[in-house]
This record gives sequence, C-alpha cells and structure tokens, in this order.
Amino acid sequence: MPTQVIRIAFAGLSLTMMFAIASGQGNLTAKANNLQPAAEAPGDTDRARDGLVGPVRRVRTEVVKLSTVGGKSIEDTKRTLLETAEYDLKGVKTQNQYFPITGSTLTGREVYRYDDKGNISEMTLVNADGSLVSKEVYKYDFDSIGNWVKMTTLLAVVENGRIGLEPTEVTYRTIFYYLDATMAKMLEPASTSRAETESRKATAPPPSPALDKLKLSAAQPMSVDFSNAHIDVNRKSVAVEDAPPPAPRPLLRPLSGGVLNGKALALPMPNYPEVARRLRITGLVQVDVVVDENGKVISAKVLSGPGSLRDVALQAALRARFSPTKLSGQSVKVSGQINYNFTLP
Repeated sequence: MPTQVIRIAFAGLSLTMMFAIASGQGNLTAKANNLQPAAEAPGDTDRARDGLVGPVRRVRTEVVKLSTVGGKSIEDTKRTLLETAEYDLKGVKTQNQYFPITGSTLTGREVYRYDDKGNISEMTLVNADGSLVSKEVYKYDFDSIGNWVKMTTLLAVVENGRIGLEPTEVTYRTIFYYLDATMAKMLEPASTSRAETESRKATAPPPSPALDKLKLSAAQPMSVDFSNAHIDVNRKSVAVEDAPPPAPRPLLRPLSGGVLNGKALALPMPNYPEVARRLRITGLVQVDVVVDENGKVISAKVLSGPGSLRDVALQAALRARFSPTKLSGQSVKVSGQINYNFTLP
C-alpha cells in the first residue's frame, strides 16, 4: 500500500511520518451549565447526533464475547470497556473516551443496512472485486425511553447446506439520565405506594348498575344490516407519501486507518528529552490513537518504543489534528497510528 514520507528536523530530532489508509474497517463489535435543558430538535445537539433519545447524561458501552457450549451461547465472564461519553443538560458532549480493542480483524469494503430507528441492522464485508468475505446481523433490545441497551452480533454461517446466524458477541450500554419533568412523570407510577393504592380502592364509589349494563352490552356482538346502505363508488383515494428514512446512527467502532501521519492537518513535534539525548537513546515510537468525527484525537496509547521517549510522543499525538473522515456522507471516527522516529546526528 502506498505511503508518504515526511522528514522534519527540530533540535536534532528527525521524525519519519508515514501514512496509509486502509480501504476497510474492523468489524462492528454501537457524551451542566444551565439549570434547565434547552429544547432539542433532532440533530441539533451532540446527544441527538449520537442517536440518543431523552435527557441522557452518561453512557458506558461494554462488549463481551460469546462461546458455544453444549449448543448454547454463553457469555464470557469479563466484559471489555469500549467507550464512555458524557453530556451536559443541553446535550453538548463534555467527555468522550474510546478504548481500542486489539486483535486481528478482517479488512475490506463494508456495506451497511439500517433499521427503521436508524441503527445498523446488517453489515456485509466484500473484497475489492466484490466477492463476499463475511456478513453480520445485529439485534437490539431497548429501554423504556427508546435507546438501545443491548446489541447482539450474529455471524452468518453455513451449516448442513443452510445459512444460519451464530451469536458471537454482545454489546451492552448503561445509560444514565438527568431527572427532568418527563423522567419524573415516567417514574411517578412506580413511586406510588401500595398503601395509597389500597386507600384509593377503599374510597372509590361502587360501580353503577347502568355502567355494568353498558359494559355487558358493549361486549355483545353487534348485528348490522348493510342491505340499504349507500356506497359511494366515486370516492377518491388519497396517496400518502412514505416518510423519509431515518438518518443512520454513527458507527460504534471507528474506521481502521493504519498510519495516520499523512492525513494530519497539524502534527506538533515532540521535544527530545534531554536525558535521552545525552544517553543517545533513539528509536521508533508508535502511538495508537482514535480520532473523532471532527478530527480531534480523543484517546492515545503508546504501542512500542523506548521508555524515555514514550511520554513526549504520547503528548504530541494528543495535540494532533486531522481532516474529518466521512463514510457514505456521514462523519465517522478513525483509529490508527502516529509514528515518531527519534534519531540523533
């Protein structure tokens, strides 16, 4: 895959930066300044753009692998943290951290389908020549507000000549809400004590005989004679336009972008530590980063490199800025590496 090399000299530091964007993405495994929240129109806030409904305050996303034992799917004992996000009362994202999951993933061009709620329902992975690599289907469970709290990933498999779906992992979302008027009203029935309920039943007036007769008559089948009814054959039909499909919700995992140096709009240069310079410590430091939809680095982790050079490389990577990446017209997150090659003359 082609790469672009940039060499920059700064205080005896030479940085070799390479860029390679992969064509595929890793498989899917799915954010208070005022006293009152502002009115939200769909898509007007970070919270709405993230596909969340209601006064969401905090979201914690975890994933767990599934194993098949005795023909049954069993969850592994430990869940892996995938992402956290927090929002203020107005729906502005105040914190977002993504925790990359290491491991080999298939690459290729991914084609998505969405359900009526805008969630990804199906992903097909194909090669450059259009041949099928794999296919996944996603099933959701929702809370009472309408946000999904469980997503099951099912892999398409062939067994005895038939296509089936095998559960491979489950993604959980723990969602915390602000207590506003709507949430308080939803919780009101649950807060009613049993004593209050019994008291209302005791003080309720006895049912009216006339009402009992009305209920009885309403339960009886009604016989209607349509022999003398007039039917207007000239009645005009009205065509109702189909509602536009909902906007797709953001992908749960970022695109895999390989080495991201060449796509950077700004790459601050790390300072060469004085101790490392005196000891003539050199080498390549690789930093794994996640870039959000606006091109900002939201998390960074050093993968390899000399210990005395890691911290300055990490701090420089966190200050990097990139061009937003779009998939099918939708801004998406990107994961990849920034390489810093420390050399001395």
